[in-house]
Amino acid sequence: METIHTADAVRVTWDSEPLRGGAVVVGRDRIGAVGTLDDVREAFPNARVRKWPGTLGPARVHEGPLPDAPSPRERVHAVLKLGAVAVLEEYVDSAELRSAADRNDVVVLPGARRTAIVPTGRADLAVYDGTGECVATVCAGRLVHRRH
Repeated sequence: METIHTADAVRVTWDSEPLRGGAVVVGRDRIGAVGTLDDVREAFPNARVRKWPGTLGPARVHEGPLPDAPSPRERVHAVLKLGAVAVLEEYVDSAELRSAADRNDVVVLPGARRTAIVPTGRADLAVYDGTGECVATVCAGRLVHRRH
């Protein structure tokens, strides 16, 4: 079953123009479509719709050391709460941390890269409110963080 994620504005890259009334369709771990909410609802009439406050865009790459936390799992979760679903290899400095990243589908990259929402690409999304705080993170199609 697909899920349509929509927000006040959708950006396919963080430096692109916002699409007002935009939406992103997620099926399993892939992006199914990007467009206006009306268009994607028409194309995916049985999909569940999640409306988020703020701006939805591609999840980020965490480019520094992972936040301090009591366990590797909690360090990875702290990154997810920031809207990032990828970390740099140089900061994944133990087998336990690498295992926690793997279990949570967090990508370990050799270097920073630009992120984008691309049809058929991996469904990695983040939503930020007007203050820049992460409201929700979708990692490989799974909602892994939601601010209550």
